[in-house]
Amino acid sequence: MYSIKNFEPRIYQQTILNTCSKKNCLIILPTGLGKTKTAILTTIQRLNNFPNSKILFLTPTKPLANQIAEEFVKSTTIEKEKISVFTGEIKPEERERLWKESIVIVSTPQGLTNDIISKKISLEEVSCLVFDEAHRAVGDYDYVWIAKQYSQTARYPRILGLTASPGSEKEKILEVCSSLNIEEIEVRTDQDEDVKPYIKEVEIDWIKVELPQEFNEIRKLLYDSYNSRLNNLKKWGLIGPNQREVSKKQILVLQGNLQSKLARGEKEARVWSGISLAAEVLKIQHAIELLETQGIVALNIYINNLIETSKSSKVKATKNVVNDPNFSAVEIKVKKLVEDNFEHPKLEELKKLVEKEVNEKKDVKIIIFNQYRDSAVEIEKRLNLIPGVRAKLFVGQLKKRGTGLSQKEQIEILNCFKSGEYNIIVTTSIAEEGLDIVSVDLVVFYEPVPSAIRSIQRRGRTGRQSKGRVIMMITKGTRDEAYHWTAFHKEKRMYRYLDELKKECVNEGKIEQPTLNNFIKKEDKIKIYADYREKGSNTLKILAENEVNLIIEKLDIADYLCSNRVAVEIKNVSDFVDSIIDGRLLGQIKDLKNNFERPLVIIEGEEDIYSIRNIHPNSIRGMLATIAISYGIPVIQTKNSRETALLLLSITKRENEEGFRDFKLQPKKPLSLKEQQEFITSSLPGIGSSLAKSLLKQFKNIKKIVNANEEELKVVEKIGSKKASEIRKVLDSNYEE
Repeated sequence: MYSIKNFEPRIYQQTILNTCSKKNCLIILPTGLGKTKTAILTTIQRLNNFPNSKILFLTPTKPLANQIAEEFVKSTTIEKEKISVFTGEIKPEERERLWKESIVIVSTPQGLTNDIISKKISLEEVSCLVFDEAHRAVGDYDYVWIAKQYSQTARYPRILGLTASPGSEKEKILEVCSSLNIEEIEVRTDQDEDVKPYIKEVEIDWIKVELPQEFNEIRKLLYDSYNSRLNNLKKWGLIGPNQREVSKKQILVLQGNLQSKLARGEKEARVWSGISLAAEVLKIQHAIELLETQGIVALNIYINNLIETSKSSKVKATKNVVNDPNFSAVEIKVKKLVEDNFEHPKLEELKKLVEKEVNEKKDVKIIIFNQYRDSAVEIEKRLNLIPGVRAKLFVGQLKKRGTGLSQKEQIEILNCFKSGEYNIIVTTSIAEEGLDIVSVDLVVFYEPVPSAIRSIQRRGRTGRQSKGRVIMMITKGTRDEAYHWTAFHKEKRMYRYLDELKKECVNEGKIEQPTLNNFIKKEDKIKIYADYREKGSNTLKILAENEVNLIIEKLDIADYLCSNRVAVEIKNVSDFVDSIIDGRLLGQIKDLKNNFERPLVIIEGEEDIYSIRNIHPNSIRGMLATIAISYGIPVIQTKNSRETALLLLSITKRENEEGFRDFKLQPKKPLSLKEQQEFITSSLPGIGSSLAKSLLKQFKNIKKIVNANEEELKVVEKIGSKKASEIRKVLDSNYEE
């Protein structure tokens, strides 16, 4: 028998446990009130009720996974060696071994999805599946697919969802509940009687600033550019004639509608113009937002990026914005303010606030949230000029201008913050969700965010063990004010909807309990080989849902093998056109034809294939004719991954019926010397199958190609200065890990 240790369950946790013992439950608790410990109570109960079962705890990131595993070690009597963390860094074979040996597995969802598809693990013996940050269980996120697989296969299923904020729209909350098969909601706020004794007071205050005259002058120029484009959208009848301003969401919807029209073959001038104008509006809106809420440095970086992009990009929207006289005037004014070291008044107020806090409390801990990485970098730099401030940037892994952090570095920074080596963390959205950050004295919103979820999570970083403070910085008369009130009303709406849903007893009776048929081994499953690069694709997930025996291997040719004679190459519309341009496609088609009796090409997507890239339609028609007539390979277009998966399923069933059932992966026949030479040469940048032959004809062998300088390379037709330079760069640059 397992038990908890080192903590005493609170009354509301015991009440929630009672619900979780009977039904799949969505647990909604303010940050810091012990969602993880509440889930642990249920998992211990399930392990004791179902001996030899396992617990699976899913969480979005590796740092979170490590923290939850440590919580199990600290708070339960389960042996440490029986608690494992699964991430993408652990090899599939090792995860397969750990699964068999572990009782509790804490995992990120992406790698686990692949393990389920490839049959390396089975959810059958999991007695409780916990989804941390459950509000993510919408759309195509892996939580949705895993929950469905679990409900279909587990012998004794129980699902828990944990979140501080499931969303502000009723449809979103219902989608989360539906995706996770939730039967009951347990929600607590700081106003509930059983929670109040554990709530630490959080004082919320605002610092409001005025936009300086210099900023207002720049804003007027940007709005002049913005309004001229808005008027053109009105003239084309693409937005209402009385609209004074449009939101980012409205513009994105407009773009989607116009792209759909283009995909259906509507190529009238207003559609093309509308797409470009919408993109220009988004760029100008972003510039205005940076100016109003962030300041000159962030705006200057953005402007410089647009200018650089416009020099090499063929995108008209970027060029049109950069060439706008108003934009040119903005560029000049912004550069002058950067030279004068002119700051947003928020930054001045923030420095005063931080200096005061550091001087008044020696061991103060502060988190400053800023949703723009460039601004966060600048804030960190300015704060570290203040005596006593030890600020550290805390951002995600994606490297932008050298500011990305690995997960290991993130964990190290949090540990240093906990020990006091740093007293301020300047962070983006990465620290909003789930991280078990030590008690924080002050949380600063450098800008309000128009999201109830993100606002709740930011506030939840403080007031955990002791009284906390939140300060929101707002620029009057700007998006800051609008975003603040948007989040405020969304949060009120969220709790109202949750109360309604709780009374309605969400999804009651919806879950289909597993029957004996769930556990009968199906010997007649059809078999499909899939290339390992297809991992995580929706096509694989849908095939797995349809009881396909998927074998994931490295395929030298094709993406899927339906039998020993049917090989399928799948390309989305954009990749199909790209592979024509870079020369990849013809080589792939030849390989299909030379190695399989019944090859097939599937083009997936509803976009208009003739408007994806700046390529003449006859080139696309010519390639389609070559594939179908010269090589005799059928080309089929599907709308989406579901349609693709069901087509593969149908093909494989037909092959099975015709006697092509049991087959093994056959190695690709060895390449001839000529084919090897062409293959190596075609891997150079911008060199496809056709150009590879031209190069080999000109230089006779690969050694001479490698030794050729740019001028010698340019002798070959269709190799210009750019391709020659890229080839030399690849050949001459030192390898760096």
